[in-house]
Amino acid sequence: MRKIIAATFVSLDGVMQAPGGPEEDPVGGFKFGGWTFHYFDEVAGVAMDELFSKPFALLLGRRTYDIFAAYWPYQKDPIADAFNPATKYVATHRPDTLTWQNTQSLGPDIVATLRRLKQEDGPDLLIQGSGNLIQTLLANGLIDEIRLMIFPLLLGKGKRLFGDGAMPAAFKLIKSQASSTGVIMATYERSSEIKTGSFVTGEPSDAEIERRKNWKWNCRSVAPSWSTSHPTELRSATFSHKERRRSLGHVARPIFNVGNWQGHARNLAFSPCGRRWIGAQRRDG
Repeated sequence: MRKIIAATFVSLDGVMQAPGGPEEDPVGGFKFGGWTFHYFDEVAGVAMDELFSKPFALLLGRRTYDIFAAYWPYQKDPIADAFNPATKYVATHRPDTLTWQNTQSLGPDIVATLRRLKQEDGPDLLIQGSGNLIQTLLANGLIDEIRLMIFPLLLGKGKRLFGDGAMPAAFKLIKSQASSTGVIMATYERSSEIKTGSFVTGEPSDAEIERRKNWKWNCRSVAPSWSTSHPTELRSATFSHKERRRSLGHVARPIFNVGNWQGHARNLAFSPCGRRWIGAQRRDG
């Protein structure tokens, strides 16, 4: 069987966008392209050499493919020598425009294709960049190993490695080291399901019982009357008068239909216990 390995540069706050240079991926006005450059030392270089020392096939999203295909075929160095002859599998809707040697499309069903590839003989599938593709793989539990180079930076805005859609899973640390510049290199391998527990001992206090009761009430009190099958999207949900009063803290406000609110509030993400609308102007907590 083949493994899918995600090898990623990431900041302390989880940003993975444009680590290599200012023009790499300025989408969204990202201002810090090239944020890894000044942190590479001999230790980090050895880690990179090790990553590419074994046979691999590249697994790329379309944006990362375009960046790589415009750069690596024109370079003469050890990474180019590894990337150019490798097989590249690309998530794309435009397979006829894949011109880099040994490149093929993953087809219309990316998940099914990757499940099949993992069962076949061949080199491991190495993800470089490809933030959107990584989200799909995390959501479907397809990543077997995560190799992170964690840089001592807070970048604020930017594309992040981990979104909210990842399938819960436990990983174990199998290797770690640090560079002289503070970069932590850590390799995690998928291990098992998440196990939970509690540090609480003895019976809960009356104050704790009351806290739990209030928390449960707050979560229930903001549940709207859904007319959609997805509990985190308000496509055409309408609060009843009682539900509206409870959710907004008994503040008298006009009742509204969320799905049609000023024509732009469809598909709002809803935080049921935080009492706020995400992605709109209304925030009540």
